[in-house]
Amino acid sequence: MLPVDLPDAVRDALLAPLVDHHCHGVRRDDLSRAQFELLIGESRTPAPPGTTHFDTPLGAAIRRWCAPVLDLEPHVAPAVYLGRRQELGAGEVNRRLLQASGVVAFLVDTGLEAPDLLSAAEMGRHGGAAADEIVRLEQVEQDIADSAAVAVDYMDSLAEELVARAARAVGLKSIIAYRCGLDFDPSRPSRGSVIAAANRRLSDPRERLVDPILLRHLLWTAVDVARDRALPIQFHTGYGDADLDMSRADPAQMTGFIRALQPLGIPVVLLHCYPFHRQAAYLASVFPHVYVDVGLTLTHTAAGSARILDELLELVPFHKQLFSSDCYGLAEGCHLGAVYFRLGMAGALGRRVESGEWSAADAARVAHMAGSGNARRVYRL
Repeated sequence: MLPVDLPDAVRDALLAPLVDHHCHGVRRDDLSRAQFELLIGESRTPAPPGTTHFDTPLGAAIRRWCAPVLDLEPHVAPAVYLGRRQELGAGEVNRRLLQASGVVAFLVDTGLEAPDLLSAAEMGRHGGAAADEIVRLEQVEQDIADSAAVAVDYMDSLAEELVARAARAVGLKSIIAYRCGLDFDPSRPSRGSVIAAANRRLSDPRERLVDPILLRHLLWTAVDVARDRALPIQFHTGYGDADLDMSRADPAQMTGFIRALQPLGIPVVLLHCYPFHRQAAYLASVFPHVYVDVGLTLTHTAAGSARILDELLELVPFHKQLFSSDCYGLAEGCHLGAVYFRLGMAGALGRRVESGEWSAADAARVAHMAGSGNARRVYRL
């Protein structure tokens, strides 16, 4: 899989076990073609009549790299691939693909838990790896909004539940980019404004939280918890599904909040970032507590992912880059994330070694840091 002329030390470093610091559960049930295609890509809608989601970079990547894991030739027709998937059954497919990724630890965002998705513990068992939880803040808030009677109960219960959930987790995560954008007011909201907003919220708690005041309150409550427990906070930035307003998902827009957190020493992890990965690399280069990955970008850009990784390496400090697959629903996403991380890093590092810019030892060290070492340090694994 890796270039034949890659130095042995770099090759060994790239093939070492990875820490997938951000992923989701994958489906435990057998999928029809229609169900499978809905999970290819972020649109979550069927392909137009007469077309297929296999005609995408990700669809081609599945046929190229996942087919051999299921004992098929590369580039088999989609029907053949899906037929083999049905033949093996979801359990065996998940075990093969998760284990083929070479991931030694999964950090699982449990905010999308559902009966048809593997839990964090099951991800670990199927993948032959360790597994820990990342707590999604907005899901905790939804649980509290559903049960709180008055605004003061809402505020107290939210803080207590975050403390309890954080005690069992290795990190927290916010999707505020989806709910109000990353250009939010970075200041902590006043108690009076939170009480007023909470009263409005509790009048219709089943609605998705989009109130900027309550989202900021949730975030600052999480900051208090993260500071006390020395936990990082992940933020979705950049590429995502159709609920996202991409123009408001540029991580540079949250510079004020990042600056406010610097004295507290809380690690801020910018997930995915594309097409703002250069902005994210800048933030990581100037703020000591900021870390980045390009996550699901690797699987969705597939053959184009090497260029993106190379661009990230233009500026990002090497001790600030992390690996994640952001797999969701399909174990193929985990395997492909690892494949394209290794391929992309191999190209970027190999070119630097070949030109004499780096030594092979330097390149191997960077590969180890990005693949697992940085995540182990940030999440205290």
